[in-house]
Amino acid sequence: MQTILTNARIVLEDEVIDGTLLLDEGRIAAIDQGRSAVATAIDCQGDWVAPGLIEMHTDNLEKHYIPRPGVVWPNALAAALAHDAQMAAAGVTTVYDALCVGYERGTKVSRAEIFNELLAAICTGVAEGVFRIDHRLHFRCELSGADLVPTLKPHLSNPLLGLASLMDHTPGQRQWRDLASLKTYTMGTSGMTEKEFEAHVDQRIATGSTNATANLPIVIAMFRNLGVPLATHDDTTVQHVEEGLAAGASISEFPTTLEAAAAAKERGLATVAGAPNVVRGGSHSGGVSVALLAERGVLDGLSSDYVPSSLLQAVVGLDAGHGIPLRDGIGMVTWRIADMLGIADRGRLAPGLRADVVQFRVLGSTPVVRASWCAGNRVL
Repeated sequence: MQTILTNARIVLEDEVIDGTLLLDEGRIAAIDQGRSAVATAIDCQGDWVAPGLIEMHTDNLEKHYIPRPGVVWPNALAAALAHDAQMAAAGVTTVYDALCVGYERGTKVSRAEIFNELLAAICTGVAEGVFRIDHRLHFRCELSGADLVPTLKPHLSNPLLGLASLMDHTPGQRQWRDLASLKTYTMGTSGMTEKEFEAHVDQRIATGSTNATANLPIVIAMFRNLGVPLATHDDTTVQHVEEGLAAGASISEFPTTLEAAAAAKERGLATVAGAPNVVRGGSHSGGVSVALLAERGVLDGLSSDYVPSSLLQAVVGLDAGHGIPLRDGIGMVTWRIADMLGIADRGRLAPGLRADVVQFRVLGSTPVVRASWCAGNRVL
């Protein structure tokens, strides 16, 4: 089945053209200047038409499965379907669902306790073909977790696995070097009392470093020959970047300082940071401004992290206020992410590639997604 999109501002890797896009049999068949005279062509009314967005790190699924502190939705697949629809509405056509593996227990409903249910829901949704968009797995390996290795090992052969990250959320370092920010976040999302929070932090500090030291070489060995891209997480110092390189990482996710982001770029790591940071004008946990990273030329890609709609909002915001042209911003959520993850069949509008496409316009400072196609199928 053919779909023709015309009267569109088409965002290509190196230019923006006013033209027409032809989708056929799930692929991009042609891109032409000017308008189509075909009666069935969809008039995009001058909207932007870009590659479907690629989200490499989102824990948005958790918000649908645990909608309130301590409240677990009784149907994980239903939560996954709601998450899928929200990602599609944000213009995302490929999502790497980030699941925490080995996360420290101690909260009222911990990430460790929901891993198996969410994993099963994603796998079921893909197998049954009920998702709108393409779902893949991102295993967030919590090195400070005592049960990381036995939890991770049975799932290394999962065909959906496309990314793994090495993280250590032991309080007092990296993202949570500011314990006051950790307290605000944890008590707000978990329903802990102050006394419970203090006991939780004490326990994590007491065991985190020991577990991380033991787990790191084992996890590195597990992924060494899998061909799965490996990312570091919350790099704060040059030493963190060096440790990531030694582990075989190719991506530095969410660097928390300009120093770490610059060091990662200098050493050949791709850098990815949070789109919500751009939209909000700063980090919720005391990290560096992502807009500053973009201005300094040390930012390669963006992740929506916990707000799916933040991807396009950040692209628009970088264009409006930070001198990053919209075409370049689109690259941070499409072709640059595809290159990091080794998925060459998508992320660009070019003949022969997957017909993953998003159509949007901008009202003031707000992007409005009007339609999207995943492998040629309209999903919004």
